[in-house]
Amino acid sequence: MLISEILSAEVAVQFCKMIIEISRRLIMRKSAAEKLNATVDNFLKIVQEIKYSGVELPQHRQLQLDLISQKVSEGIDLAKHALASGRWNVYKNVRFSRKMEKLERLISHFVSCEVPMHILADVHHMRRESAERFDRLDAANRQLEKLKIGAGSGGGWLWDALRRADEDEAMIGLGNFSVTIAVGKKKLKELILTNDSRPVGIHGMGGSGKTTLAREVCRDGEVTNYFNNRILFLTVSQSPNVEQMKETIWRYVSGNSFCESYDVVPPWNLQYQWKTETRTLIVLDDVWTLGVLEQLICKVPGCKTLVVSRFEFPTVLNHTYEVELLREDEALAVFCYYAFGIKTIPFDANDNLVKQVVRECKCLPLALKVVGASLRDRPQMFWASAKSRLLRGEVICESHQTNLLERMAVSVNYLSNRVRECFLDLGAFPEDKKIPLDVLVNIWVEIHDLDEEEAFAVLVELSEKNLLTLLNDSRAGDIYSSYCEISVTQHDVLRDLALHMNGQGNINERKRLMMPQREAELPKEWQRNSDLPFSAQVVSVHTGDMKENDWFQMKFPQAEVLIINFSSPEYFLPPFVSNMPKLKALILINYGNMVATLHNVAVLRDLPNLRSLWFEKISIPDLSKTHISFTKLKKISLVLCKISNSYDQSVVDLPHILPSLSELTLDHCDDISRLPSNMSELFSLKALSITNCHSLQELPVNLGKLKSLQILRIYACPSLRQLPLSTNELVSLKYLDISQCVGLQCLPGSIDGLVMLEKINMSGCLQIRDLPESVIYLQSLSNVVCDEDISWLWKDQDGGRMNLKVQIAKESFNLDWLSE
Repeated sequence: MLISEILSAEVAVQFCKMIIEISRRLIMRKSAAEKLNATVDNFLKIVQEIKYSGVELPQHRQLQLDLISQKVSEGIDLAKHALASGRWNVYKNVRFSRKMEKLERLISHFVSCEVPMHILADVHHMRRESAERFDRLDAANRQLEKLKIGAGSGGGWLWDALRRADEDEAMIGLGNFSVTIAVGKKKLKELILTNDSRPVGIHGMGGSGKTTLAREVCRDGEVTNYFNNRILFLTVSQSPNVEQMKETIWRYVSGNSFCESYDVVPPWNLQYQWKTETRTLIVLDDVWTLGVLEQLICKVPGCKTLVVSRFEFPTVLNHTYEVELLREDEALAVFCYYAFGIKTIPFDANDNLVKQVVRECKCLPLALKVVGASLRDRPQMFWASAKSRLLRGEVICESHQTNLLERMAVSVNYLSNRVRECFLDLGAFPEDKKIPLDVLVNIWVEIHDLDEEEAFAVLVELSEKNLLTLLNDSRAGDIYSSYCEISVTQHDVLRDLALHMNGQGNINERKRLMMPQREAELPKEWQRNSDLPFSAQVVSVHTGDMKENDWFQMKFPQAEVLIINFSSPEYFLPPFVSNMPKLKALILINYGNMVATLHNVAVLRDLPNLRSLWFEKISIPDLSKTHISFTKLKKISLVLCKISNSYDQSVVDLPHILPSLSELTLDHCDDISRLPSNMSELFSLKALSITNCHSLQELPVNLGKLKSLQILRIYACPSLRQLPLSTNELVSLKYLDISQCVGLQCLPGSIDGLVMLEKINMSGCLQIRDLPESVIYLQSLSNVVCDEDISWLWKDQDGGRMNLKVQIAKESFNLDWLSE
């Protein structure tokens, strides 16, 4: 939509200029007036496309588009009347000219004043999903300098782990040295680069490199040229949102071009007459069922589908390629890279022992990576023990997939108890979804008695052992950055491994109770054993729509973490929440298309030990009607939530409800225009983060009452015009982030009271052109991030201090992330 608006703006300016010019010289330029008619008609279609594209626009933006549509329609009528006007009717032509000049001024005002704000809002919306591609990662090392890995882990920083993840992707994706992958690419390209539009596939067991091969093919120059870079890569998984994926495919294939307004995605067996065939490659990765596959294959001319799965699907796919396992020399090279950092066996290593371990990994790339990383820097006796355990993993009549899990389980069992427990927690999250690091760290802190630095160290060790993948975010920076700016993903086989290891023993005695995939109801096994209490410390539920009668009572006397994943606009909270007296962390994530309304909120009353709360894409209930008091709750994160009147100070006593709150995060909560004034009475609050809240207009006048506040992050809130004067009273404040607040006009006149302030980030504050004189008294200030055109002001205000570092904010215009 962003690009469409930009194009619309350009067409609007040009069209208005053409109207005026033609109306002045109509006698000589009648052919130009006819051309104008076609241009205006196309412009109107673009505006209509934006209005009816299926993207939910705020009401004020919809009204603006309605207005511009109306004015452009008037322009069409004016052009038609001008064409019909008599050649010598000078008076009428002058009258048309004046009308068109007035219309041009109106549209020019819209283009120059309104469109830039639309563009900025769209950019920030899209950055929520994909800002990790921006290039600001050099600051991540400063954020994590103090975080070392424990003894025996090989050393390194979290930044190093992020860098190594990128290096592994580039170097050991097998594309650089593998003959097997080269053969696979050649055969797969023969299936794809044809005029035959029938779907083709890649199949093979888990961990055999199917996805790696598919990505290598998508990066191949011949393939990208053939499809003109129109390649859509979708991960389907065991619990897909089919309708959402169909909509994504349809919009990509159609190019969101203007045809007519669809309320739903049209049938795949289209009778629509396409004017031209545009070659498009759709890659469906990790497909599990025939029913889902049949719904996602798009039978549009020029569209080729590549299916990646553990299964063949012969009734649907025209041809399939079975991924070949690595040759012995290739397997050895992969293993040595992860075990020794080189692609050959080192001189001082036991050659026979290394080859025996490689053979037991059965030439599976994922097993070679995991086992190799677990043996790095280990003594020879440790290797011999690992080889013996791998040998014992060979069980007759067991599937090859289970054998793989058994072999990789050896690597997990060699981890320290603390790291192993953290790895097993990863099975609680849906497959192929990004896990916000903030959520993960909160869980580990609460149930494993770690501090945040130790939790980071565990994360790095798991990354070095190839048991998870770190995804860096462009905003990840120094020690004041939010943990949610880094996310974690896990290979589906590694998630299977966590589930496999968690699923051992009696179900009522398991430490973790997890649903492997999304189901319409809770597992029957849970219901059969619900008469006895469950000992689970971590409970993970993954469902669709759940109503009151869909639940049954269960007792969880030891549960400390509850993760509820669902996809539905309405959700009835499980009654058994009230049977979790020790619950410390509650994570509620809606993966549906619409914000969900919660029911049965009253169960949250009986959680006296709750310390951390994460809500995503939820309509926050009216707290005045719940009579809930979270006496021990310290952290609240609301992401993509609708808040409306949930915090109305006239009926909600926030200090009473949240007496211990120390961290509050509001991200992409578009309906919040102001914060309640009694929020300034949350005296224990240490970090307040409000990001991408585009309707936020003002902060509490008495914000300065928050004497414990150390971090104030107001990022990308374009409607905010000023900071309250009481900001100067935040005596404990160490970090102030007002970056990308394009409407902010100035800093408070007096800020010398911020005696503890160490860093200010004001990049993208386009209207701030002057600094208050009181900045010279900020003796603790050591770092300022700002735009280049204002940096000289800070350097002039330095006052001779040598410790002030003025950092120019980097600009990035890389749009690669749009394809995702």
